[in-house]
Amino acid sequence: MTTRYTPLAGPRRWSWGSRQPQHEQRPPPPLEPFDGLPEDDDSFDENTIIKLERSLHRLGWLRSLSGPTPARSLAVQPLLRNIQWLPARFFHSIAPTPTRRAVAFSLVSLLWCCAFAITLWIGRRPTVDSEGRDVVNLDCVDSFWGRNNKCGPDGVNCEPFANMSFAFRCPASCAGVKVLNPRAVGPLELNYQPLVVGTDVYRGDSFTCASALHAGVINDKDGGCGRVTLIGQQSNFVSSVRNGIASVPFDSYFPLSFTVTRDEGTTCWPQSRQVLLFISLLFTGILALCTTSPSVFFFPVFITGFLHVAFVSDPPDASFHNISVLPDHISLFAERLLPALFCAVVLFRTCIRRTLFGLDAPIEKMLLWLGGFWFGALSNATFGWLPIQRLTPHDLEQQPGAKLSLAVIVIVLIAIAAQQCHSFWLEGRLVRYLGLYVIFLVGILVCLTIPGVQLRIHHYIIGLLLLPGTSLQTRPSLLYQGLLVGLFINGVARWGFDSILQTADALRMDGAFGSPLPNISATPLIQPGLEPNMSLSIAWDLPSAFANVNGISVLVNDVERLRRFFPLGEDDSATRLFTWTRPPDFNSFAEYFRFAFLRDGATLDYTKPSTWFANGTWGGA
Repeated sequence: MTTRYTPLAGPRRWSWGSRQPQHEQRPPPPLEPFDGLPEDDDSFDENTIIKLERSLHRLGWLRSLSGPTPARSLAVQPLLRNIQWLPARFFHSIAPTPTRRAVAFSLVSLLWCCAFAITLWIGRRPTVDSEGRDVVNLDCVDSFWGRNNKCGPDGVNCEPFANMSFAFRCPASCAGVKVLNPRAVGPLELNYQPLVVGTDVYRGDSFTCASALHAGVINDKDGGCGRVTLIGQQSNFVSSVRNGIASVPFDSYFPLSFTVTRDEGTTCWPQSRQVLLFISLLFTGILALCTTSPSVFFFPVFITGFLHVAFVSDPPDASFHNISVLPDHISLFAERLLPALFCAVVLFRTCIRRTLFGLDAPIEKMLLWLGGFWFGALSNATFGWLPIQRLTPHDLEQQPGAKLSLAVIVIVLIAIAAQQCHSFWLEGRLVRYLGLYVIFLVGILVCLTIPGVQLRIHHYIIGLLLLPGTSLQTRPSLLYQGLLVGLFINGVARWGFDSILQTADALRMDGAFGSPLPNISATPLIQPGLEPNMSLSIAWDLPSAFANVNGISVLVNDVERLRRFFPLGEDDSATRLFTWTRPPDFNSFAEYFRFAFLRDGATLDYTKPSTWFANGTWGGA
């Protein structure tokens, strides 16, 4: 596994499946135009880089950065070349002319399209249950109850609470979908785990598909179908660990709960993710073994990987409770593919063509470049074990193990960068690429100084930034380049071209605002009611005029029971008082209270839970 250094020579050209490369000599270009960008890119001043390079030659100790004289051209020398060329020779024997090879390529592509489309349609076509009603598709995070007060006072926006049942279908890999911001469940606060509350009977805000996994109705590998039934108010939800899902307890009552069971009368077509992955791997593997043209290999592989991520391995979210996910996925695929192909053309001209052109090792190309490509394209599975969900300061601070993992990643990247710099130095191109990355660094620093927005490095941004550093024909560069192209595809096909500069609201999602919290002015007044229940009266201090709030929300057992706005210019003590009477059937349960201010109709951060115990005593937050 070594790389041989040869004097700078001309490109080796051959067509799809030709037996032997043809060498065409050309003089070495000592100062060719800056090849980190397209030659016809008028927006970049190539003369500036060339002048900078010549200036560095005069700076004495920096002259060594220009590399050895003469410069070397790095090229992969194939191991067992005759064996590696067996598939291409076999293909050449059955399609000896360019026309026949083009026809063969068209037939193979058509067969792949048909196999992929038919298998995809079978696993995702609409289906019905035993009563002839449509089976509803759910996303991994779908639930019947919204976070905090999303369901409105007394949960009116999330009715009905009972007497409803329907068949559903869940996608695969829902076990790895977790809440990314702290979520209150009574006295508990959970984060970075699936939201499942209860066992057999589940609280209404539990993820439905994760609950089905916990109940054993579906499996994480393929997803599956089941039946969910809303059964109204229940109490005392117990915790357990089943099928790799840990549920959390809740020792009080909740107005909406559900059960998940198998529905034998529902025809649930298998999604056949493994079959679709095999079809995609087989098609791209054939391209890697039988093609020597970089463009004929790269662009079909790019489209295949994009299609596979968008429809199979990591598809984007679909509309709520849809009958078929295909219309939504087709729409997003068409929306994102065209700009992604534009990026692919630029990347091919600036980085990838130089790496793949003249590569005389088909099997090594398949194992290194194509293997890295699929490893990156399937990063939701291959990198899913890393404790880093998003590269934001907030997530790195609150997620256990995130800082250590990031430190290890940075160390590995530094080692890889040093290796790539040495290879660029041998080819005499180090100064040019250092100049390019200085421009990248300046751009990042400028983004960091823009007020009101925060820099966020997405999957596709990582690929775009690092791919120029793989413009070498070495075995490590083949692996790195394929991996980065796969990461780019995974990021764009799943999430789209999300902005590199985002506001705090966009990054926060459902996280905390960092807003002022209500202050309970005194110990609540607890007194017996007219019946053998007790009532509780709670008062709070008026907020400061600088708090810029105009109302308050009160949750009891994670259900909003009060939403009140403050009167203008008055201090009416009645508006600062909340009286709650414990329901007659739940005197033996504790109740949990949380408070939040309102601003312009939006609910701000809630306090930690305060507890009214079953014996009538009060415990503050």
